[in-house]
Amino acid sequence: MQFKDVIEQLQVKTQLKDLVQKNRLSHSLLFLGREGSGALPLAIAFAQYILCENANSKVRKEKAISLFEDNEKNNALSDLSDSCGVCPSCIKVAKLIHPDLHFSYPALKRNSGHDRVKSVDYIAEWRNFIQVTPYYNVSDWINYLKENAKIESPVNKQGNITVFECDDISHKLSLKAFESHYKILIMWMPEYLGNSGNKLLKLIEEPPPDTIFIFVAEDENAILPTILSRTQLIKIASLSDAEIANTLAEKYNVPTDKAAQISAMSDGNFREAMLLLENSEEDLLVSIREWLNITVKNNVAAQIKWIEDISKKGREKQKQLLKYFVHLIEQSVRARYMNEKYMNAVPETELDFALKLNKICDIEAQEGLIAELDKAIYHIERNAHSKMLFHALTIRFLHIIRDNSLILVS
Repeated sequence: MQFKDVIEQLQVKTQLKDLVQKNRLSHSLLFLGREGSGALPLAIAFAQYILCENANSKVRKEKAISLFEDNEKNNALSDLSDSCGVCPSCIKVAKLIHPDLHFSYPALKRNSGHDRVKSVDYIAEWRNFIQVTPYYNVSDWINYLKENAKIESPVNKQGNITVFECDDISHKLSLKAFESHYKILIMWMPEYLGNSGNKLLKLIEEPPPDTIFIFVAEDENAILPTILSRTQLIKIASLSDAEIANTLAEKYNVPTDKAAQISAMSDGNFREAMLLLENSEEDLLVSIREWLNITVKNNVAAQIKWIEDISKKGREKQKQLLKYFVHLIEQSVRARYMNEKYMNAVPETELDFALKLNKICDIEAQEGLIAELDKAIYHIERNAHSKMLFHALTIRFLHIIRDNSLILVS
């Protein structure tokens, strides 16, 4: 994976390349970014840049370049702004099979008799998982393991990084590098590293020469403080709506208006954007219109049927519906204050919804709706009972808008 394959993050890419070219590379780095920001693909692209035989001058010297080679060409290669993508090291890193690039990640026991769990037990599944998209989260990874690695009723259903994994890391990094000048370990989600992680402290603080740790995390508060204090922090910002929309339009051929809608709901999370894209054929706006109409009419039978239908769609689709509802209300608020030029850029169906919602809800009521939706999203992420949640939400909506007229019929 090259830097060009990672969505945006231009400032961080420049920072990482400078660390290598100016010989300021720390032996322990923490890539900290929210889910869907691209911290993991950045870590892999950075590892490829370090190991590239053309981009990194130290690696090139290790290859014993002949005195009779073109010096100008050699100097140019050492200043590459990305890994070359064609040398043997780059090809192996792209396939995640480079012998000097190691990975550590949460894993599960295959069965009750499988105690010595190590990441390498699932390396084939890991390679396949990352090749699909490195923007997925740890829940996606654990579910992928359960579906593809013949996991039999795992004791720890959330996965962890075990003491046996820590021993395996110490062993692998104590060996001499096979092909490159460097040995690199990428640990994804060190939040899943318990107190057994203290076994790695001395290795992190005083690693063998040219050994690099790259920790990729989402929540620094969940990382062992003893490990956190030994790393150089690299902050990965969330993606902007424009960056996500441009990526969807350019790489996935998504129509511009649909890309804008998806990016507005994704909250800087490219994983969320991909999930929204997968389900973009469903007309969320129609479902929201129906929900509000049967709510303000207080049509109990229709409410029960609608809640039954939404409860069968799974947590991700429920979250998407609620997040899109928040987005629509935000458009309604903007429509109150933004000029006509801005609102002309809003899709016609959303603008129609926004204007009609403004006729029956004042700004305080809209703030109340958003507050309820945000709480519902929070509880869905924590496995709340969906039928009870949507029943309660429907009742709250009725109390917020009950004194207003019927709304939002197309």
